[in-house]
Amino acid sequence: METTTIAGTQVSRIGLGTWAIGGLEWGVVPDEAAIATCLAALDHGINLIDTAPIYGHGRSEEIIGRAIRAHGRRSDFYIATKAGLEWNERGVFANSTLTRLRRELEDSLRRLGTDVIDLYQVHWPDPLTPIDDVASLFAEFLREGKVRAVGVSNFSIAQMEAFRAIVPLASNQPPYNLFEREIDRKILPWCFNNHVAVLTYSSLCRSLLAGRVHRGMVFDPGDIRTADPKFQPPRFTQYITAVERLAAFARHRYGKSVLELAVRWVLDRPGVSVALWGAKRPDQLHAVAGVFGWSLDLDAMIEIDRILAGSVTDPIGPEYLTPKLRVT
Repeated sequence: METTTIAGTQVSRIGLGTWAIGGLEWGVVPDEAAIATCLAALDHGINLIDTAPIYGHGRSEEIIGRAIRAHGRRSDFYIATKAGLEWNERGVFANSTLTRLRRELEDSLRRLGTDVIDLYQVHWPDPLTPIDDVASLFAEFLREGKVRAVGVSNFSIAQMEAFRAIVPLASNQPPYNLFEREIDRKILPWCFNNHVAVLTYSSLCRSLLAGRVHRGMVFDPGDIRTADPKFQPPRFTQYITAVERLAAFARHRYGKSVLELAVRWVLDRPGVSVALWGAKRPDQLHAVAGVFGWSLDLDAMIEIDRILAGSVTDPIGPEYLTPKLRVT
């Protein structure tokens, strides 16, 4: 396992993403399988586990708390969770009002069964709450010893600049994968130059790059991918074509799977600290070892870009994930 540091703490460069084990947007996940997945991550050298209250409406955090208790040593886990999203029957909304953030922190500590969170992140910027106020509250959390480091997710450079003017900014968590590269232009270089760790989510693009999605695949009602334009015609055919060609390239050039290629690509990008790997069963972590011990050279990067340009003629980003603006 390759490692890096976040605010002075050593973490694995693969982090377990736990949106799926929340069990709402990715299909039902039995508690036993979810807990076993968290414990299996440790067996693969993964100590960073990323979660959020929105994942299963608290269930993901509860599962991680149960896994920590089953394991017995809190210190073996580096827990990154988030705050700033609310949900109701009308959808998901950005909400960083200070009273809500304070309540979210206490709820997360309780669900996780811990007295401190290693990395506490603002999940999405809330246009209706001043960033200075949010950053000041996160600074209080640091002083109180309830969090060890603070970060943001889905923030622009201007928003990160405003945030870190108030409190040390340890990390940024944006979407990033072979198909979704918006941060290449400005955000990734800025984070690299300003020593802000980057944790990439959707590193496998909602399993599109995991090698398990195929032509004609139908997703269950409620699966988050039914709302993702990448999984709708005619784009779905384009993206599947790209995956098939990438898989052939990975197999021929390196003897690797498309999943291993996709994660190695993320880790080899300058400025990326951690790639989050979503899983809801232990066997979905078996390929982790195949990501390490090799790297992509410049010729491979160029060939990957050529494959994508020739396959995906109508690309689209992850904008569908953006939460709604709440009504004050």
